[in-house]
Amino acid sequence: MTTARFIREFMTRPNVVGAVAPSSRGLARRMLEGLDLGSAKAVVEFGPGTGSFTQEIVRRIGPGTRYFAIERSPEMAAAIRERFPRVKLHEDSAGNVESLCQREGIEPGSVDCIVSGLPFAAFPDGLQREILAAAIRVLKPGGRFVTFAYYIANLKRAGRNFRRLLEDSFDEVQTSRGVILNVPPAFVYRCRKAG
Repeated sequence: MTTARFIREFMTRPNVVGAVAPSSRGLARRMLEGLDLGSAKAVVEFGPGTGSFTQEIVRRIGPGTRYFAIERSPEMAAAIRERFPRVKLHEDSAGNVESLCQREGIEPGSVDCIVSGLPFAAFPDGLQREILAAAIRVLKPGGRFVTFAYYIANLKRAGRNFRRLLEDSFDEVQTSRGVILNVPPAFVYRCRKAG
């Protein structure tokens, strides 16, 4: 997907895309730091966009890992299908992850890790809660949920509320060092479900 198409998608659907440029490779690497995807049995990706995180996930998962992605934007889904024809992709809402896991033969409550590229700070509180509750239902005890936020988004009420929601939802929430060369600069939330 060209930068111009990405910007057009952001301008027409900011609540779906949430960024003016694809995530950098540096942010993708920071997202996956500390995750043992090579031995994971099941990994799900929320909002792969143009595939910045997808590329790193595909490199790191083991041959027996069950992995699929969920993308709501038809334009972004088409870009993922073109760039990663072997990746299982569902054009759906991340809030439906439980039924999508069942469709993929993954028992809800057994997912090792969810990697999320969703623009949570652009979502209303109700949608943030819906997606996080669905994520928690499919994660195994001790499972990991990783997502990122833009520093500027934390100035908004929705960004601050999302941080509180993460802390209320997960047993552990850590923040990474910043990725200043990402556009815009960002950091990663690393969350663990209670075991």
